[in-house]
Amino acid sequence: MAMIVNNFQLGDGIQTWVQVSCAAAIALGMSVGGWRIIKTVGGKIMKIRPVNGVAADLTGATFIHLPVSTTHVISSSIMGVGASHRLKGVKWGTAQTMLVTWVITLPISATLAACSYFVLNLFF
Repeated sequence: MAMIVNNFQLGDGIQTWVQVSCAAAIALGMSVGGWRIIKTVGGKIMKIRPVNGVAADLTGATFIHLPVSTTHVISSSIMGVGASHRLKGVKWGTAQTMLVTWVITLPISATLAACSYFVLNLFF
């Protein structure tokens, strides 16, 4: 979003420091909490086989052509694969908890951002 705000053009190319920062943030996120996500996605939604994981990973955001969270794409894809095999194969309680978390993330993040903006605006 920062790149859009600063009038980034597609032909400009992404600076190296931006690429390195993004890679570092993703690596840090995976090392801090990624194991919990992998454990939930790999076993608490449904028991998946390697072919299911590959299918979910390859087809995640292909049809909507938008940048999306890999966690959301893979998790919902695995739910879809599980539901296509049999509906009872998906642990819908875990899916419901994940959905509620996804829905409340945006308003909570927006509220925290607005509060941070107003507090910082008082001092700067």
